[in-house]
Amino acid sequence: MSIKIGIAPGTWGIRYPDHPAQVPWSQLLDEVAEAGYEWIETGPYGYMPTDTSIFRAELQKRDIKVIATTVMLGHLEEPSAWPALEKEVTGAGELGASVNAKFLILIDDYYTNLFDGTPKPAKNLDHDAWKRVIDTTHRIADISRDHFNLQLVFHPHAETHIETESQIETFLQHTDPSRVGLCLDTGHHSYAGGDPVAFFRKHHNRVAYMHLKTLDSAVYDRARAEHMSIKDASEIGVFCDLDYGTIDFQCLGSILNEVDFDGWVMVEQDTWDPPAGVPLAVAKRTGEYLKEVGWI
Repeated sequence: MSIKIGIAPGTWGIRYPDHPAQVPWSQLLDEVAEAGYEWIETGPYGYMPTDTSIFRAELQKRDIKVIATTVMLGHLEEPSAWPALEKEVTGAGELGASVNAKFLILIDDYYTNLFDGTPKPAKNLDHDAWKRVIDTTHRIADISRDHFNLQLVFHPHAETHIETESQIETFLQHTDPSRVGLCLDTGHHSYAGGDPVAFFRKHHNRVAYMHLKTLDSAVYDRARAEHMSIKDASEIGVFCDLDYGTIDFQCLGSILNEVDFDGWVMVEQDTWDPPAGVPLAVAKRTGEYLKEVGWI
């Protein structure tokens, strides 16, 4: 296979530009290099250095390359969110372009309060809200392409307005394939009740990018039974090592090979405030597993 393997900051529990519980960006880059990965994402804008000369030097020192930047700020269906979204897209786009990234990952904001699970906006979009999501996505795609030469890939995510297979297919049906690709997150797809392997086979022509994670079935069943938020489920280990979870990565690898997938796959075992040393150990174990199943 011609896929390229990298690792995402979510493996280290990076959720915010700045939070005292998160590891410093320099430590994350050191551990990425130690684990043997060449490609990374920047994580939320502001976590990695925004001084591009410093960032480039730090990457070069560790022989690491950036493949994507990420925007997850504001609800795409809300017109009032656009000024903040535009600012975030501009910042993330400029940073990505400065280090020759190829993608900008777009994620809708959560429809729940992560800390208590209570709803924020309506869980389901009506017709007009769907139209605004599509229009906003196209608008961001055009900015990403025209100003920063970055391809937009949309990332369906648990507890956002586009999480289930039917919602993703509606999104794909109404977005322009030449402007909007899909970042298929195998773990979040499973978390929302879907089958990521079958979905990839059906829609591989729209998948330009992937996040690789899987579910611990026992923890997942408990999280669902207790109506946990995705944050609480992540804290108790709903996303687990690839060789232990519910997804058949050997089968997925065979399909990737069958369709001649030529793209990037990012390891991302979502955690929340993980203990010191755990993300590095996960990164190393995952790399070894991907060698075992023939992905590397």
